[in-house]
Amino acid sequence: MDDTRKDHWEHIYSSKEIDRLGWYEETPEPSISLISRCRTTKDDPVLDVGTGASTLIDYLLDQGYKNIIAVDISDTALQKLRKRLGEEKSRRVRWITDDITKPVYINKLSGITLWHDRAILHFLLGEKERKSYLTTLKKVLKKGGYVIIACFSLKGAKKCSGLNVMNYDQRMLSDFLGEDFELIEYFEHTYYTPSGEKRPYVYTLFKRIKETSTLF
Repeated sequence: MDDTRKDHWEHIYSSKEIDRLGWYEETPEPSISLISRCRTTKDDPVLDVGTGASTLIDYLLDQGYKNIIAVDISDTALQKLRKRLGEEKSRRVRWITDDITKPVYINKLSGITLWHDRAILHFLLGEKERKSYLTTLKKVLKKGGYVIIACFSLKGAKKCSGLNVMNYDQRMLSDFLGEDFELIEYFEHTYYTPSGEKRPYVYTLFKRIKETSTLF
């Protein structure tokens, strides 16, 4: 695990209340909209990478999903989320602390039906980091599975939480995932931070249509 990266996010989640963070969503409507397009059952494994203290986990639990996996590099973020959910709901989620760029536990998963990411990919600037992300995604996601990725759009912020980001559009994300994946839907979405700043995103939904070796 990258200690510098981990220390950064531990500090961020330790120093601010969750609902004051620049990416906090009271209700994750764009993600909910795309999840509704996926032909999944409530027993299918759903992997949320870069969970932080996302309210998406609340939504999935309330909808009756029974196989939820929440992953983040920050123990503090996951602890805060577990505290908010309470003991009973927290027991219904599998919690993993891991770094997607140097995975120890995530890449032991398999048969994932839905991969959701609103928080990680745009922070991965190096080729090696993005290759690790894609390799892990392809390893754990089953054929016919879905991928939801939201990133800062080409019109979006160039930095977040003091870090540089990589901006995307749907074509760039299609190129990144490669020919194994079919783009089903995309849309631009303007998110407003708790302080009222605009944050343009692009949201994408892909389906895995075949399995080949990872090339980057």
